[in-house]
Amino acid sequence: MSAPEGLLIVYTGDGKGKTTAALGLAFRALGHGLPVACVQFIKGRWKTGERLFAAHFSRLTFLCMGEGFTWEGGGPEVHAAAARAAWSRARALLAAGEHRLVILDELTHVIRHGFVPEAEVLSALASRPPGITAVVTGRGAPPALLAAADLATEMRALRHPFEHGAGAVRGIDF
Repeated sequence: MSAPEGLLIVYTGDGKGKTTAALGLAFRALGHGLPVACVQFIKGRWKTGERLFAAHFSRLTFLCMGEGFTWEGGGPEVHAAAARAAWSRARALLAAGEHRLVILDELTHVIRHGFVPEAEVLSALASRPPGITAVVTGRGAPPALLAAADLATEMRALRHPFEHGAGAVRGIDF
């Protein structure tokens, strides 16, 4: 039996590795010459390693469209506006069908905060063209998203240096 093309993959949970897993898929797809798009809904302020590395790939559309984490300030209306703008771009990327892999990094966060309606996200994911794999990352994936997923993985925190006061490490955490 052949594997289906155009999966919906969800990486969720309170553990680290959700974005890293999604970017591993991007690396794999790019290695096979497939065009990839990634929309980051939250991480717009940080100069992450993945953001710097993405500039080297012509087949990778990498959009950092967030205003940072909600606790970094800016007010909820600023984050909501950024999330809606990012969702507009993401929805267009999904519908266009030009990228075989579309990563929606931290999309669960904007759904949970009500910045983007869950029903609208589910509809866009369900109506994407055949052969397009969508990857949604973030903590607290809603049950309806998990039910729609072809593959869902929960990252569970067992131990983390943050618990002992360690800060984020360049090249490892961002």
